[in-house]
Amino acid sequence: MRPRAARVLLPILLPTLLGSCAFGAYLSPQTALERRVNGLYEGIGVGGTGRVPYRLTLTIQQREGRASAVLVNDESRKSYAGSGTFKATGNGGALELRFFENGDQHRANLHATIDGMKISGTLRTVLLGKELLGYVVDLNKVSDSTVVPGAAVPTPQPVPAQP
Repeated sequence: MRPRAARVLLPILLPTLLGSCAFGAYLSPQTALERRVNGLYEGIGVGGTGRVPYRLTLTIQQREGRASAVLVNDESRKSYAGSGTFKATGNGGALELRFFENGDQHRANLHATIDGMKISGTLRTVLLGKELLGYVVDLNKVSDSTVVPGAAVPTPQPVPAQP
């Protein structure tokens, strides 16, 4: 008698059980703060060697308190991969990032705060494990995309018809 009851109840209960699984598909993998903060920032660093243009592609993980970034010095065209910590506060948070060149050469540390659409702080160069020159950086968000825009791809022009 039990196998018959199971055969009768299974078609009735199956849609209910499977429907609850679909609820998780509608949850966003990012928090509202992550969506607001993650993206491309551009600005200027001012220090002992003058003004230097920078681009920063930033991705934070609020729940884990982590951040990763790519910093590009637009003057020298050098890029640095960075990772570190993020602590949420109100409309932004605090960043502590370490940047490396070629994967293993520690080159800089960024100590900054994010407030709305702006990152402000100090970028300090690192030599032999010691922080040296400091640049006051102010970066403004220019895009929500974490993909750095490349060179524009030319649109092919139609070939004129031969008379």
